[in-house]
Amino acid sequence: MTIKLENVGIAVRDLEEAILFFTDLGLTVAGRDEVSGEWASTAVGLDGNHAKIAVLVTPDGAGQIELFEYIHPDAIETSPTLPNEIGMHRVAFSVEDLDAALEVVARHGYGPLRGVANYQDVYLLTYVRGPSGIIVMLAQDLRKNPLKGGSESSGRSAS
Repeated sequence: MTIKLENVGIAVRDLEEAILFFTDLGLTVAGRDEVSGEWASTAVGLDGNHAKIAVLVTPDGAGQIELFEYIHPDAIETSPTLPNEIGMHRVAFSVEDLDAALEVVARHGYGPLRGVANYQDVYLLTYVRGPSGIIVMLAQDLRKNPLKGGSESSGRSAS
């Protein structure tokens, strides 16, 4: 059997806010739609399913996320998930420059959950909570993208 990951779907409170956040990080909108009807209710398992959706793709074309904002039934607001809760809780991205990515995140009013960790001088990584409480992991591979001239000023924690 052949299997291929198509995308990761994430329900959001405000589709436009989430699109702006992810496009500022470097993803592009591959398509947008509004879905409803019997096929949508059957596929998703919700009677009267009606949602606005957007598919975003990473610059290399290999990764996609599908964001959807429910029109019907009403979206259910829950507490943001914690990293140790069972179930899907984050989407991860490699970035060339973690400091630059964190500047983008900060423009949207978000920041690291705790700080930036250095994993064995191989990765700098952090979790941020983005729009609708989505946890986004950002990681800089130091083997491909080394630190530039003492860029450790972001309060990095060693591990």
